[in-house]
Amino acid sequence: MESIQSSDGTPIAFDRSGDGPPVVLVPGLFQHRAIDPGTAELAALLAPRFTVFHYDRRGRGDSGDTAPYAVEREIEDLGALIDAAGGAAALYGMSSGGALALEAAARGLAVTQLAVYEPPFTNDDGTIEPSEELATGVAEHVEAGRPGDAVALFMTSSGVPAEAVAEMRQAPFWAGLESVAHTMPYDLTLMGDTTLLSERAPTIAVPTLVLDGGASDPWGRRSADAVAAAVPGAERRTLEGQTHEVAAEPLAPVLAEFFGRA
Repeated sequence: MESIQSSDGTPIAFDRSGDGPPVVLVPGLFQHRAIDPGTAELAALLAPRFTVFHYDRRGRGDSGDTAPYAVEREIEDLGALIDAAGGAAALYGMSSGGALALEAAARGLAVTQLAVYEPPFTNDDGTIEPSEELATGVAEHVEAGRPGDAVALFMTSSGVPAEAVAEMRQAPFWAGLESVAHTMPYDLTLMGDTTLLSERAPTIAVPTLVLDGGASDPWGRRSADAVAAAVPGAERRTLEGQTHEVAAEPLAPVLAEFFGRA
């Protein structure tokens, strides 16, 4: 593990592997190095051709946190990682991490290429932000010290049956989700800013690849289509058979081919 300091002094932990052009993997909701073997596998598959940075977003895993939260602080975290990578890097963002990667490119960080997988901009009712009710409910549970209830609310609001969530709460992995529940409002804040797609994404001028899974829920395709339409010249691809929980093995060669064009 390595660590850098962000602009506000927050330590950001990361693993560096491989050799070649730098690629930073930007995690989505709940993901961090200790509980996310899928992203670690993706890093290992990309490492023969790229120098891969797999990091913990602020508030998660081995990274620190500094109040109050602002999306700008996470942009600064990515800027510090890009500096550690040599001053410029490609970004791959998963789910809400894709929105963060889009923000980084739109706000002028030294991003050479950008790939995103199903940033969750569109809900089943066609809106492009998390509901205010969900964001408020999650925040209330977190502030009251009920991380499990916060996670459960998010999952049921995302369409997971309550009975399935009740079973998940008994599973060993649930503790890992609870450990980062306090960062859920961060992602909901990020996704709640509708001006990212309407105002900033159209200013992105780096090669961009927008991905979804052929077996994902309909919102995944709508989200990917919305991003591809917003970013000038974006390339659009679907990984057949994949869901929102995309597997590293089919994803890695697609990213390697795209990032290898530089």
